[in-house]
Amino acid sequence: MSDEFNFLNEEENLKAENDFLKMKMMLEHGAKFGGNENNELPSEIENEFLNNIMAFEKQFEEHKTIKVFEKIGRPQHFKPVNEIAENEIDKAWNELSDYLNEYGIDLDVCSPNITTRELYRFTNEELFQHEMDDMDFPGWSTNFIYDEFHPDPIYDNSRLVEQDLFHDIFRKEELFCEIHYVKDDFVFNSKVYNEYKSYYEMISRFKSLFDEIELVECNVTHCMAGANDCEVKGNYNASAKTGGNEVLFKGDFKVELSLTDLGYWDMKRIQIDGFNPE
Repeated sequence: MSDEFNFLNEEENLKAENDFLKMKMMLEHGAKFGGNENNELPSEIENEFLNNIMAFEKQFEEHKTIKVFEKIGRPQHFKPVNEIAENEIDKAWNELSDYLNEYGIDLDVCSPNITTRELYRFTNEELFQHEMDDMDFPGWSTNFIYDEFHPDPIYDNSRLVEQDLFHDIFRKEELFCEIHYVKDDFVFNSKVYNEYKSYYEMISRFKSLFDEIELVECNVTHCMAGANDCEVKGNYNASAKTGGNEVLFKGDFKVELSLTDLGYWDMKRIQIDGFNPE
C-alpha cells in the first residue's frame, strides 16, 4: 500500500492510506466513520487501529470453532476435582485460571454461592469440551461466565427483586424493567392487572407526586426456588420528598416468580407492605 503513495511525505502517506482503508471497509463491510474533526486521532494511531480492524475482519470471516481443551494445548497435568484436597483447591484453581489466561481465556462467575471447587470442576469437566471461536489476535480474549451455563436462581431472583423491582419503583425515573413481569394476570398488593400498562400508569402516578424518591435499603431474607416457581421475601425502607414534606415507606415484602418457556424468571405476584400507591 505504501508504494502507491511514495510521492507523499510520511504524514500525507498515512492519511491517504487511512482514507483508502476506510473506503475499503465501507465498501466491503458497511463500516461508517464520523465524529468531531477537532478531536481527530493522530494518523499513526488511526492507521494502526484501522489495520487491526482489517486484520480482525479477515480472521473473523475465516475463523473456525475449536474445543477449549484443544485451544489450550490439551493439558494433561490438571487433576480431576475429586483428587484434590480441600486445603489445596484454591491453589489448584488459581493455577488452572492462570493457565487459561495465558491462552486469552477467562472464566468469571456472578453468583457468590459458587465455590472454588465447583469452578475447578466445571472448567475441567465441562468448559474444556465447550466449542469456542478459534481466534488469534493481539489483545483478543474469550470470556466465559459460569452463570450462563449454570444459572443460580437464588442469586438471580434475589437481585432481580432488589434491583429490577425495588430500585425501579423507588426512584423518580420512569419504570424500566417491563420484561420481568408476567404478561397475564399480574398481581400487585392483591390487585390483578391484566396488562402491564395499567400497573405502569399506577406507579407513574405515585412517582409524579414527589420531587425525590429514594430506596434506602432492601434486604432479601429468604429465597426458595423450585423447578418452575420461586419465592423471595425480605424487608425494605424508602422515602419520598416533595417541598418540605417527607413520606416514609417500610415493611416486609413477598415476591413470587415463575419460569418462562425461554428460561427467564418473571414476577407474577408482588406484596409490598407499607406501600399503597393507589
